[in-house]
Amino acid sequence: MIEFSIIIATYNSKDVIGHCLQSLVDQTYQNYEIIIVDGNSKDSTLGEADKFSSHIAHIVSEPDKGVYDAWNKGLKLASGNWIMFVGSDDQLFPDCLQSYHEFIIQHKLETIDFISSRNVLLNNKGENLKTLGGEWTWNVFKKYMNLAHVGALHHKLYFEKYGIFNDSYKIAGDYELLLRAKHNLKAKFFDKVNAKMGYGGISTASTRVFKETFKAKNTSGGVSFLNCFIDDLIARLKYFYRKTIRNYE
Repeated sequence: MIEFSIIIATYNSKDVIGHCLQSLVDQTYQNYEIIIVDGNSKDSTLGEADKFSSHIAHIVSEPDKGVYDAWNKGLKLASGNWIMFVGSDDQLFPDCLQSYHEFIIQHKLETIDFISSRNVLLNNKGENLKTLGGEWTWNVFKKYMNLAHVGALHHKLYFEKYGIFNDSYKIAGDYELLLRAKHNLKAKFFDKVNAKMGYGGISTASTRVFKETFKAKNTSGGVSFLNCFIDDLIARLKYFYRKTIRNYE
């Protein structure tokens, strides 16, 4: 039985998909499958992916409604007990899956909902910018997404219980999905850096994330409108403060 299903959504990713796939091929633990869902790329993304065809279980290429729609398509094809979502410009460290496998066995996590670790965020030059990820607690999570989603593990039974991604979200759909369990989410934190994450994704480039986060917390997480408003105001002030500081550097 396959342990890990790794789903990659791509669109015009010819310059990065090869590095991503090579990081998967180089894994020291091999009980996994790779699923690529491409949004009908206009460049040579599929040609680059085809170089790794012997390692890829499924490739789908057709127009989609965004990354969460693509991930939902991948979920229909996944056969692993644990589902991992990786961006086309992200890379796993070689021992990522091996260490996850050992962590699950050691702590008897076969029925846990979600396991996250840490990511290194890279700048546009490929240099380490900062490390993301932390322990899950409801008191923190209901305020903001503090978990590193890239390379995290979702148990397949979570989707059967709470449903698939809501593709009306374009940025905060991963947060919204986990908010559905509210304080009942069975989450475990693995204090290890397991992935490198490309900088400049839509969640860092658009203020739409504030609107979607507000909605997800209020409608799916059951957080009161007032608390959502306060959290949103604080998040926006921090965002514009950091943006101002960067402009003066």
